[in-house]
Amino acid sequence: MPNAVAVVTDSTAYLPPGLAERHGLTVVPLQLAIGGTVRDEEGITAAETAAALKEWRPVSTSRPAPERFAETFKAAAGAGASAIVSVHLSAAMSGTVEAARLAARSAPVPVHVVDTGTIGLGLGFAALSAAATALDGGTAEDAVAAANRRADESRSLFYVDTLEHLRRGGRIGAAATLVGSALMVKPLLGIDDGRIVPIEKVRTSSRALARLEELAVAEAGARRVDLGVQHLAAGARAEALAARLRERIPNVQDIYVGEVGPVIGAHVGPGMLGVVVAPQLP
Repeated sequence: MPNAVAVVTDSTAYLPPGLAERHGLTVVPLQLAIGGTVRDEEGITAAETAAALKEWRPVSTSRPAPERFAETFKAAAGAGASAIVSVHLSAAMSGTVEAARLAARSAPVPVHVVDTGTIGLGLGFAALSAAATALDGGTAEDAVAAANRRADESRSLFYVDTLEHLRRGGRIGAAATLVGSALMVKPLLGIDDGRIVPIEKVRTSSRALARLEELAVAEAGARRVDLGVQHLAAGARAEALAARLRERIPNVQDIYVGEVGPVIGAHVGPGMLGVVVAPQLP
């Protein structure tokens, strides 16, 4: 029997394979254009995106069309949902929330659109919390509250080899203050109020990665947390970081390690390494 509350998210949640299906989550893909050809994110590999970025070929991203959300909401209602919770990446970074809200106006059942103010597994953990609440029989309002709380309590930290991709994509936000810094300055960034913000400047990549680890350990503290370690074309670094975090953080529950998809990859560039610290809800 279908859930009374259906939960929808978008492809920038970058959940591990099979996890969305196990939680009954429907994923709507964003789109990416490489050299002018537009495709759904799910049909493009991270390696393909990384190669295009390294060659400085034109890469751009776009939100799903409202019609795509309208079809998704109609299908969920047709499958028996009496309400829908649609959980998405920051509205300050993408028009995805706006597209979902436009589609919600004509949906056959009530649709609650959640702007998580984050992206990647910060969004993914919020969507999973909403889905778990729905699977436990919670109302749409309960699922919205769970998504918002998980997003609010999570913290995203990341390192990039260069700010140039963020600058070109127009997503650099307050981190623009770091552009033009001395050579070899490696920025550590975070997400605050839905936007990318600078945290620290470090002189070398090795020191930046060590500092990223220290910040994640401090953020977790003694709390029960889930962790996400995400990267683009830096798999060995990501696995090594995840292993160290598991050793150093006493109450890690689940830890997911994976490569971001092309939509985030287009903005952060190859070499990106990030950590999401997501305290578990009581």
